[in-house]
Amino acid sequence: MKRAGFTMIELIFVIVILGILAAVAIPKLAATRSDAEASKMVSNLATCVGDAGSAYLKDGNFSTISSANDGATWTTGDLVDPVSVACEDAITCFDINSSAADGTVGVDANSDTSKKCEEAHSLATKNKLLRVNQF
Repeated sequence: MKRAGFTMIELIFVIVILGILAAVAIPKLAATRSDAEASKMVSNLATCVGDAGSAYLKDGNFSTISSANDGATWTTGDLVDPVSVACEDAITCFDINSSAADGTVGVDANSDTSKKCEEAHSLATKNKLLRVNQF
């Protein structure tokens, strides 16, 4: 009589193959999460610059976004508009400067060297967001 089932060798091969697949897949999933965080940061930066442009066109200044003096770099304490939540996220990796005199918003990569910020800096450079935007 022949017994149906798997031999121990077959089970070991299946476990080894599953282990190899897991070793390849887990780092890829971790990289995807990191890429998503950087994309979110750059998206928030673009939203912040758009909010600043809307505020400037509406009021002729940036006071509805930031209470910082003209020409100052925005910091979390300067932000006054509820729409500027995107700006608060972007400030962690970027320096955002405004000049009401000529209606410009400058965006520069700051000195934060965390992996998230480095990826966001690279993505922002690729998407041409690190520049002066005039409204």
